[in-house]
Amino acid sequence: MRRSDEQLTQLHAWSQTHDRYGFALSNPKFEYWLLLHFEDGDDIASSRECLERLKTYLPEYSKHLDVRKINWERIECAVRRAKERDNPPCSDWPRSTGTTVYRLVQRLLRKIR
Repeated sequence: MRRSDEQLTQLHAWSQTHDRYGFALSNPKFEYWLLLHFEDGDDIASSRECLERLKTYLPEYSKHLDVRKINWERIECAVRRAKERDNPPCSDWPRSTGTTVYRLVQRLLRKIR
């Protein structure tokens, strides 16, 4: 579901009201974050292209993920790749291809490590 910039602005503002809240977004879609577990995610121009590329690594993917395909090493790679693409870091959410999901993952990893 596409959200308008106004809706995203409201969600982001809400996430700033408490340090326990968070806001993470991937553009063009969440699957971009998953793609970064396998590759750099360069030259993604559309949601369709993102999904097609992800399916080269996860051929059976259809909104359900076999968690055995994702390990700590892949998560660390995805965080590194997302961080490299988020440069300079966006203050709210990526307007072009990118993701801020890595920020949420980093926060979660700090809690469990």
